[in-house]
Amino acid sequence: MLNNVPLFTSHFSPLTIMIIAVDFDGTIVQDRYPEIGSEMPFATQTLRMLLEEGHQLILWTVRQGKTLEEAVEWCAKRGVEFYAVNKDFPEENEKENTTYSRKIKADMFIDDRNIGGLPDWGVLYQMIHEQKTHEEILLESLGKIREKPKKKWWQI
Repeated sequence: MLNNVPLFTSHFSPLTIMIIAVDFDGTIVQDRYPEIGSEMPFATQTLRMLLEEGHQLILWTVRQGKTLEEAVEWCAKRGVEFYAVNKDFPEENEKENTTYSRKIKADMFIDDRNIGGLPDWGVLYQMIHEQKTHEEILLESLGKIREKPKKKWWQI
């Protein structure tokens, strides 16, 4: 993880704070680019919960200029304030940063273009909050327990 700061959310286990890059069109809202589509069910509610837990959210979108400003404003009106927008940190400046890269450095990327599509926002929250994979959550929902692989002889 990029940001390994423990946050105690219960007396049972610490939660690792993550940097999470989130797409806008097709992820937070239905894809109607350049317009702003309807909110995806529970998207901003989930993002607010992640912010409350201390995660840093980066808006990671193809939008630029006016359409980007509209997306940031749309999210802000719903209580979702991003740590950074299309960059790793708010102060990052392409012209002054000799190591500038368009590739965002994040622990997790939430995007409708993921292989396998975008899980619903409840599952996304569960993955982050419980630090589980999508596969683990699906198996649990089916009442199956994923067997841990046996250690190799050299790992014993």
